[in-house]
Amino acid sequence: MKKSIMALSAALLIGGAASAQKVVFEEYTMDNGLHVVLQNDPSAPVVITSVMYHVGSKNENPERTGFAHFFEHLLFEGTENIKRGEWFKIVTGNGGTNNANTSDDRTYYYEVFPSNNLELGLWMEAERMLHPIINQIGVDTQNEVVKEEKRLRFDNSPYGQIIPEVKKNIFKNHPYRWTTIGSMDHLDAATLEEFQAFNKKFYMPNNAVLVVAGDFKTDEAKQWIQKYFGKIEKGPAIERQTFVEEPITQTIKATFEDPNIQIPMVVAAYRTPSMKSRDARVLDFISTILSDGKSSRLYKNIVDDKKMALQIGAINNSQEDYGMYILYGLPQAPFTSEQILSEVDAEIVKLQTELIPAKELQKLQNKYENQYVNSNASIEGIASNLATFYMLYKDINLINTEIDIYRSITPEEIRTVAKKYLNPNQRLVLDYLPKTEKATK
Repeated sequence: MKKSIMALSAALLIGGAASAQKVVFEEYTMDNGLHVVLQNDPSAPVVITSVMYHVGSKNENPERTGFAHFFEHLLFEGTENIKRGEWFKIVTGNGGTNNANTSDDRTYYYEVFPSNNLELGLWMEAERMLHPIINQIGVDTQNEVVKEEKRLRFDNSPYGQIIPEVKKNIFKNHPYRWTTIGSMDHLDAATLEEFQAFNKKFYMPNNAVLVVAGDFKTDEAKQWIQKYFGKIEKGPAIERQTFVEEPITQTIKATFEDPNIQIPMVVAAYRTPSMKSRDARVLDFISTILSDGKSSRLYKNIVDDKKMALQIGAINNSQEDYGMYILYGLPQAPFTSEQILSEVDAEIVKLQTELIPAKELQKLQNKYENQYVNSNASIEGIASNLATFYMLYKDINLINTEIDIYRSITPEEIRTVAKKYLNPNQRLVLDYLPKTEKATK
């Protein structure tokens, strides 16, 4: 699911640099194109089976948005051998948990079972891939589920339209311009045949990576993987379009009125490079400098010292093709959104003109070391990271080496990247306002 605009990375800073054991894994590709990653860790008697498909909202027809997220729900409806409504019962009845999530770039399913149920997990994911039941009753049922989710997360949630408004204003050509949840009108208009065609195009072994992590016997796992996934036919090659956005060279100004809020918010959003780039990691550092915790620069200056804002934040949302760097603030009366933005800009100018102190850089590196350790502290985290680095970064060993990129970032790079991307003429300024009642005659 998408990150909330308010959700900032909350990592505990510990004394000294954290250390992590190297993640050892084995990978191979089956004849049908399914890539398999095995990560053996017998430290706890649990195992995860996960499948990531390289399909997200950016792969949708602009007239049929929301399909990828819809399939996140729809592919739990049942298969030829798992009756409708039985999926979750089977998982919980065998001591397991499961879930799924969708982004603009990919869809991810997983089950966590006691280690003696690995075969069950593999069979279920193979069933989902091989012959899911996609019929009208399932489509109609999940249509109502998705509509309720949209109402809860977007339509009726305070500040719930920030991401949709940012996306549609800073992306003009790229499919990132619409939200993952998509349009309910598009889903209503879609035919059953369109859903079935979407499944046959994207939910194929050659568009997926299977990760097994935890306590299992490697030879046994390989036999089961071949048994259940080997019979699934390879799908047609997927032709992927490349969408290029022209640089933003003049401030984009937009306004949105939200009936669910009473306090306005000012949002400044910048289009940034792919998460695969080094600059994206430097922008991670910059967002941490600006707003991660009460000692961060924006919070200390604008919220704590000057008491100009109730809340302030910076988020670097990196994705496969482009990213969004979002700054936001809730002004505290009598201060205005314009004054908040002016203060934020002053802090950015400092980053663009002054090198951060060595002590602050060390604090950043310690924080990211700790985040890195925590991200690989569970089989769920390891499986997700392995799938993501293979599928989206095209470098699976980043699970072991990405931390070296963060360790090598210099104060000079932070200054250079701030200058390169975070300028007033390169952004959207969104005035996010309470909805006003129109006067009636």
